Amino acid sequence: MDKSRIADHAEYRGHLHGAPEQAVAFVAPNLGRAAEIEGVCRIDRWEIPLLAIREAIVNPVAHADYSQRGAPIRVALFDDRLEVENPGLLPFGLTVEDLRRGISRLRNRVVGRVLHELGLMEHWGSGVQRMTTACRESGLPDPEFEEIGSRFSVTLRSTASRQEPIDELGRAVLDLLSDGEGHSTSEIAKHIGRSARATRSRLVALVAEGVVREVGTGPRDPKRRYYVGAIR
Repeated sequence: MDKSRIADHAEYRGHLHGAPEQAVAFVAPNLGRAAEIEGVCRIDRWEIPLLAIREAIVNPVAHADYSQRGAPIRVALFDDRLEVENPGLLPFGLTVEDLRRGISRLRNRVVGRVLHELGLMEHWGSGVQRMTTACRESGLPDPEFEEIGSRFSVTLRSTASRQEPIDELGRAVLDLLSDGEGHSTSEIAKHIGRSARATRSRLVALVAEGVVREVGTGPRDPKRRYYVGAIR
């Protein structure tokens, strides 16, 4: 994934509760938008829905691991996507599939309570679903979630027509699955030299892209296996 073409950047220091609105205010002017007429009203359509952006920024403020000093929350706007990264992986036992189903575990209860009282955060666990709904209603891909090193990343695409090429790690997964026998998460993790958590995160992305097929009764099925799917 090319990170060399960042549209703009800024750094904010101050009270935690003000950071989300400052970040959204920074991103919005750099977004493309089109005007549509519905009845007698003009409606602005942003290339990435502001609701999805707001949720993508507020959630990391509540869930970041602040014990990692010198590891800020990063918001980066590219020509085809918005990326938000926060320090800290998902709490132990929580998976990306859990997030998509509205299951959440708040890391910072005091911060979450303050954000809720300020009207910046609604029911815990509902942010991902609102983000996903906003993207789908705009004809965009679902948000992408990934654990990278010691950080958690959310990516919002600004167009449905462009698709990132499969990287070297993804190719390594496909090479293993090309035997058609089906492999477990632990087998794939051993093959590509990554932890089970990192491998699971990558598999979720490949399944969402349609290049890998998942067979099992659920995310915690010990017999779950992965196969090569139809590449779009």
